[in-house]
Amino acid sequence: MTNTDEDYIYDEATGEWLPASQVKATADADQKMVRDSAGNILADGDAVTLIKDLKVKGTSLTLKQGTVIRSIRLTDNDEEIDCRYEGIKGLVLRTEFVRKR
Repeated sequence: MTNTDEDYIYDEATGEWLPASQVKATADADQKMVRDSAGNILADGDAVTLIKDLKVKGTSLTLKQGTVIRSIRLTDNDEEIDCRYEGIKGLVLRTEFVRKR
């Protein structure tokens, strides 16, 4: 019998005890990777810059190229981010139009 210091976690889906390192590797692979227009990985709280002028639906406002959007939030859709900008609540931007700052 070998003595290992590795922890084991019970996987309810398979009904087996799996090494914690294996479970963590699987969880990391399942985690979504949201990327901006340049291929940089985005995370909650990042600041992004617009790469082109965008008209905001429902308002007469146009967000200009170079506008900085702070504190983004990732959504269930890998191609969209949720953010706020000067009183516009619920603003959703496509990741193809932003670049990580």
